[in-house]
Amino acid sequence: MFGLRLALGRRDGSHDGRSAVARAVSVAVLGFGLTLAAPAAMAQDVLVLAAASTKNAVEKLASQFKAKTGMSVTSSFAASSALAKQIENGAPADIFISADLDWMDYLQQRNLIKTDSRISLLGNELVVVAPKGSPIKPDLSKGGTLAAQLGDGRLATGDPSNVPVGKYAKAALEKLGQWTAIEPKLARADSVRAALVLVSRGEVPLGIVYRTDAAIDPGVEVAAVFPPDSYPAIVYPAALTAISKSSHAAAFLDYIKSPDGMAVWKEFGFVPAPKAP
Repeated sequence: MFGLRLALGRRDGSHDGRSAVARAVSVAVLGFGLTLAAPAAMAQDVLVLAAASTKNAVEKLASQFKAKTGMSVTSSFAASSALAKQIENGAPADIFISADLDWMDYLQQRNLIKTDSRISLLGNELVVVAPKGSPIKPDLSKGGTLAAQLGDGRLATGDPSNVPVGKYAKAALEKLGQWTAIEPKLARADSVRAALVLVSRGEVPLGIVYRTDAAIDPGVEVAAVFPPDSYPAIVYPAALTAISKSSHAAAFLDYIKSPDGMAVWKEFGFVPAPKAP
């Protein structure tokens, strides 16, 4: 009932043979007020499909990259699951940035990324947000009463069946022994930013998002932080797609992991990817 449509950025250019696919691609996103219909781009531009939570940082990185190099970057944002499926279906992307390892693994297993370009780029943290000024103090203790605190309200997060933030949220709530009580009260959003919007507008009393998302919306506040051992480490991998023909894509991937690039990620609250155990 909170549905919005998101059009994937179009890339025109007959000589790369991919513009017809680009025009056909669209992604359904729930209640997410992003400007995602990317402007038409020249064929040599870089097309990045990136997890919704990276929107603000990627847009700044693209702007800085163009200022430094003159090379343009077109970006579209949605849940990692939706974007991975679009790449599988032929979306003409050059770079994929996922909010979890699973969806990058999904593409790698299908030979849809350039494996030697894959990097673990970023980390993040899982939090509960509430509308600004909310009196609710979420109970994240083992066997706690979060479901009761919601009353007749619902808890917004990504759909746990496929959206990374929802998968992390489910894992955390299961670890805390609260999933069974919370599951019937979920508002299953199509992306983390869609969940954030529902909280910011006051349509739900609580939501589970990344700390970086909470930081960019003045309409919400962090009401509680999940114990870090209650969910798998959050890792954002990035890679070139197997079909990328852009001569500039590798340069942009290098830039976003460079010291200058990492300074931008840090500005928006991201941290370096956790080391593999």
